[in-house]
Amino acid sequence: MRGSPVMKIVVPSLLLLLLARYSASYPLCTDLRAPFDADKAGLGFCRYNGSVCCDSAQDLQLQKQFKAMNVSDPGCASLLKSILCASCDPFSAELFRVEQAPRVVPVLCNSSKSVNSTRSQLYTLDFCSNLWDKCHNTSILSSPFAFESRAKKTPSSRSKISDSWSSAAEFCNEFGGASDDTSVCFSGGPVKLGSAENSSTPTGVCLEKLGNGSYLNMVAHPDGSNRVFLSNQPGKIWLATIPEQGSGEIIGINESSPFFDLTDEVHFQSELGMMGLAFHPNYQNNGRFFVSFNCDKAKWPDCSGRCSCNSDVGCDPSKIGPDNGANPCQYHSVISEFTTNQSSLGGNVNPNEVRRIFTMGLPFTTHHGGQILFGPKDGYLYFMMGDGGSIGDPYNFSQNKKSLLGKIMRLDVDNLPDSTTVSESKLWGNYSVPKDNPFSLDKELEPEIWALGFRNPWRCSFDLERPSYFLCADVGQDLYEEVDIVTKGGNYGWRVYEGPFLYHPPQSPGGSTSASSIKPIFPVMGYNHSQPQNPQGSASITGGYFYRSMADPCLFGRYLYADLYGSGGIWVGTENPENSGNFTSAQVPCSCAKDTPIQCDAENEPSPALGAIFSFGQDNSKDTFVLTSSGLYRIVSPSRCDYACSKETATSSRSPPASAPPPPSPSTSTATPRRHRGAELLPFGIVLSHMLLLGFVRDL
Repeated sequence: MRGSPVMKIVVPSLLLLLLARYSASYPLCTDLRAPFDADKAGLGFCRYNGSVCCDSAQDLQLQKQFKAMNVSDPGCASLLKSILCASCDPFSAELFRVEQAPRVVPVLCNSSKSVNSTRSQLYTLDFCSNLWDKCHNTSILSSPFAFESRAKKTPSSRSKISDSWSSAAEFCNEFGGASDDTSVCFSGGPVKLGSAENSSTPTGVCLEKLGNGSYLNMVAHPDGSNRVFLSNQPGKIWLATIPEQGSGEIIGINESSPFFDLTDEVHFQSELGMMGLAFHPNYQNNGRFFVSFNCDKAKWPDCSGRCSCNSDVGCDPSKIGPDNGANPCQYHSVISEFTTNQSSLGGNVNPNEVRRIFTMGLPFTTHHGGQILFGPKDGYLYFMMGDGGSIGDPYNFSQNKKSLLGKIMRLDVDNLPDSTTVSESKLWGNYSVPKDNPFSLDKELEPEIWALGFRNPWRCSFDLERPSYFLCADVGQDLYEEVDIVTKGGNYGWRVYEGPFLYHPPQSPGGSTSASSIKPIFPVMGYNHSQPQNPQGSASITGGYFYRSMADPCLFGRYLYADLYGSGGIWVGTENPENSGNFTSAQVPCSCAKDTPIQCDAENEPSPALGAIFSFGQDNSKDTFVLTSSGLYRIVSPSRCDYACSKETATSSRSPPASAPPPPSPSTSTATPRRHRGAELLPFGIVLSHMLLLGFVRDL
């Protein structure tokens, strides 16, 4: 309720991590992996402790490199040592600007550069000029500045900085930089972010209801308009128009005329159906879009692929009994490509599948994620896959580097292989593997894998303003629901850990992984099953987005997520200091706006009865939407629900718009996509009735 207190928890971020295409100051190493904990004794040469980017072997190599430089001046030598050791800094990816071009030298703090920083180190030392003063006339063997220089075409083995640059200004113009709100520079020691700011928790989330339809996916139209694509679990996609906030209008959608209907191919069940939808980054020109869904090979001849339970991963499908009435690998996860005719106004869909991107048989009937997203920077297709199902991942698929279950995959759907390559490389479909996937550094990994150790990633997103922030919610088993920041090659712990807790599986026919053998990356947000403000408890986590609309300025920059049950409110994650990877979470109430275009069904006035929260969405106006079993909701100005927000300047005295008739109910049935730990039926009316109709049984 509006006056109820919020629940606050703090989740320690033991390892702070981010995706390869960085855009802000967060812990990430130059090899695009997460920092790791140094040995208790720390590094011997580079005096970095705690979270580092160098192991003892790399530390020793840096020491040898420093000795080979043979620097006679002790003052200069000390500065050069610190520069070499900058590669061990947990922020080294940004110090060396790895996205832009390979650098030998980090960006050196230079006071002549403009500084506009609210969260990074506030340095007073002009490190670049100080380096010039101490080192410009010192002879340096294999000088890193000689190799870094754009002006010097042929570096010599022994050089002075003054051999290539005539002044400090010229030198620092090439090597200098400043800390600002999107980057950091090197000032002679470990990067230090600004202190945490006082940040009050929002009092609540205000919603307006725009439609009664139940959808699983929402994707903004690539043309930048106010149109979105909505899809439901049975297999239909609609093209809809989103009204402006405050217009009093409802969503424009014709349920009887879908954009695309794949219901004949999709197998629809509690955790099966159309699970993902993604449009190619160049969709406006090529019309390519991709659908992730489940099929039943007993009913559709084209539902055919290799079984994920196979000898390569130590699994024998003949030893797995039926699960919920289905045999092992009867159901498959599929990614199919289709095209639209862009010459038509609506983009008519060619009903014939262009190509099968991916097909994989599933050992059990649950935990197979299915979301697909294109990376906003790299253009590759990310595919979220659960551990395959059953209690406790009995075959340890999530930690098995030869299995694609319990993984996030990264695929190239532009450079397509021929059939011979697909067969010889044992690919699961028509895609190629990006050369910089983690297997390039860890030969044990299957080449498709981007990250591992997930139970069932349910709704991931890239931050609109910091696309390197790639957050995924992962469903827990018995104790904990988590949100992870996903990075290259990261291991998120399942089934060795459930969130931050050690997990002890009830059975292990597929073997076990010891805690000492992995470097787990722990969640940055999450909640225990006893924490949500809901008498029903918790079901499973639903990941969301960083809020980037100014409709509610008190939510701006915070990460929103929820529990499937929904009635406890919305979880709000606040990063403090900004760009640090340290988050606190609070569950806040939500209410329905007094002037909502469609009246919300009240549960406990004024809280709306949202039903099951399936997913979140964002449109091209950066507004955030909540997709539930009771309808489609948009987050709006807090004043429309009488929530206080000191940052809101708009007046709350808005006259209610003329009432609009509610849209028709969806023409297809809906079921709760059950991603939870598999213990209980959902106890609210509409969802429970669907589950009973489906003959839903417990996860075993």
